[in-house]
Amino acid sequence: MSIFLEVLAQAESRLKQMSQQMENIRWMAENDRYDAALEQALRLEYNSEKLTLLTRALPGYTGNPLAKAHVEKAIREAVPVEVGYTAEGWFSLRLPLLLPKKSQGSADYIRGCLYPAMRRFFQDKPPVRYPDCVLIFRHVYSRDRPERQWRDHDNLEVNIVSDIVALYTLPDDSPGVCNHFYCSAAGDKERTEVYVVPKDDFQKWLAVEKSMSGDGVALSKNCGIQSEKHM
Repeated sequence: MSIFLEVLAQAESRLKQMSQQMENIRWMAENDRYDAALEQALRLEYNSEKLTLLTRALPGYTGNPLAKAHVEKAIREAVPVEVGYTAEGWFSLRLPLLLPKKSQGSADYIRGCLYPAMRRFFQDKPPVRYPDCVLIFRHVYSRDRPERQWRDHDNLEVNIVSDIVALYTLPDDSPGVCNHFYCSAAGDKERTEVYVVPKDDFQKWLAVEKSMSGDGVALSKNCGIQSEKHM
């Protein structure tokens, strides 16, 4: 219980910091100091992710054997990750968030959402293998966000996502078998879309991307016939 109380105290400390940061951000915004508000907002986002990791760990310190299952259920409901195949047979997943910058946040937050989702999706089916492909990251920003606030692709934390996707869809994610492609788009809600596309289909994906709806393409649980030749 001492460890439980220690983690709880750390969470309480983060929460107090966040409360003060939110007051500061509100004052700055009300006084049109948005550059300063941005700096504080990034610190708030960092502390928010740290707090999330602490609260995810907290139930486990009670010693309850069902704590892990309950936490995974809560993550699944709060951060729903969509996994499946497009009509063209391309593997895809959708995270309902933008990936944090490398200098902010934690890859553990992404890992905690994505690993369980991929494990559930493939629990009753074998992994697919695309031996010569393009791993595509499509960063979808809210139309309400000023375009100048879109992030540089090379500042995004994509390595952990690449590693997890590679476990189930690639021989590995080395340049020899997989090229990376990054692009941005405006949508109804901010999210990160990942596609695994055979190199021969990449031009086709570029054409499809131009007409994607604000909600993204429909995904199915089973790999389409068109993709079987690439497996």
